[in-house]
Amino acid sequence: MDEPEGTEVPIVWQGRRVRAFVPTPLAARRIELDEKSLVAAARAGSEVAHAAEALDPDYEPLARLLLRAEGVASSFIEGVRAPLADVVIAEQLALTSDPAAGWVAANLAALGDALASAGGEAFSVELVCRWHTICMTGSPLPGRYVGALRTEQGWIGGTDPTNAALVTPPPDAVLALVEDLVAYVNRDDLDPVVQAAVAHAQFEIIHPFGDGNGRVGRVLVSWILARRMSLVVPPPVSVAIAADIGGYLSGLTRFRLGDAAGWVRWFSEMVAKGGRAQRGLLDAVGSVKATLRARLERHGQRSDAAAWRVLDLLPRLLVLTTRIVERELGISNKAANAAMHQLVDAGVLSSYERVPGRRGRPARLYVCPDLLALAGSTPVRRTA
Repeated sequence: MDEPEGTEVPIVWQGRRVRAFVPTPLAARRIELDEKSLVAAARAGSEVAHAAEALDPDYEPLARLLLRAEGVASSFIEGVRAPLADVVIAEQLALTSDPAAGWVAANLAALGDALASAGGEAFSVELVCRWHTICMTGSPLPGRYVGALRTEQGWIGGTDPTNAALVTPPPDAVLALVEDLVAYVNRDDLDPVVQAAVAHAQFEIIHPFGDGNGRVGRVLVSWILARRMSLVVPPPVSVAIAADIGGYLSGLTRFRLGDAAGWVRWFSEMVAKGGRAQRGLLDAVGSVKATLRARLERHGQRSDAAAWRVLDLLPRLLVLTTRIVERELGISNKAANAAMHQLVDAGVLSSYERVPGRRGRPARLYVCPDLLALAGSTPVRRTA
């Protein structure tokens, strides 16, 4: 039977004695992996590399779509759900009346920051605190806890440490454990998938923040894979995890109890599925764009019509207004309005609800349901 990789230490919680778990620092823990785990990690790495090769030269719009899929799924795992159209409105236009949409948009911003830093910035306590600050934008978490390692006792599950599934390390142990994690993450002599698996599990056990640990921990996964594999955009691993949340939680427990090999095998399969999901999403985008062009062609628009040029803005911009179209295409308001109506009539775009602008009349928003469905539906799929 596996033994816990760590020690339990006595603490006092509101006058009651409980025990907190302090994981073995990674510098002192021997991660033993069997052949199956190593093969699974290698196969996952190959899937990710294959998916990266599928990105065409004009990769930025597709990369953003992939990040949206990852961010929406990561938030879904934590129970934060919002229609993707509302998320894109919050992200793209900074307009939202739905706090959940704002939180998911903040998750996307943290992912963007992570990818921007993966090319050169080393992992550090300051960097992970920056991600936490971005992720917690608009959250109800009190300001003193945002972007700062916790100084109070934490726990996972239950209502307090006396009935929790796991009582996380005491506050005075957090900084040293995070610094140990930093040293591990900055190593370049490890298999990237194994490194991401181990770092994420250790991060979740430490639970260094007052809230948002799951989302920040999955940002760390994206950062490690992007950094170690020189990826423009990492695979949407959270899409696969969201389809097996039970396996995710039990896998993290197995890692804490000493079964690193079992956790790495499960995590590697999620990375491999993320790679396959990335290729599938890219293929689907190509198919959807062909379908949209066929609809517009059947609608009888001239090849030089502004509507065709609006179509080229997708999927870089998933929410459009006439003002955005005017700016992007350099056309008049009248021409932009005509193009949007033509695209709605052709079944390419749909008019979304009016959202109050910063001042003046509310802007009418237009979305492409076919493209939104690609990134927005993946987190709710389940496997048998």
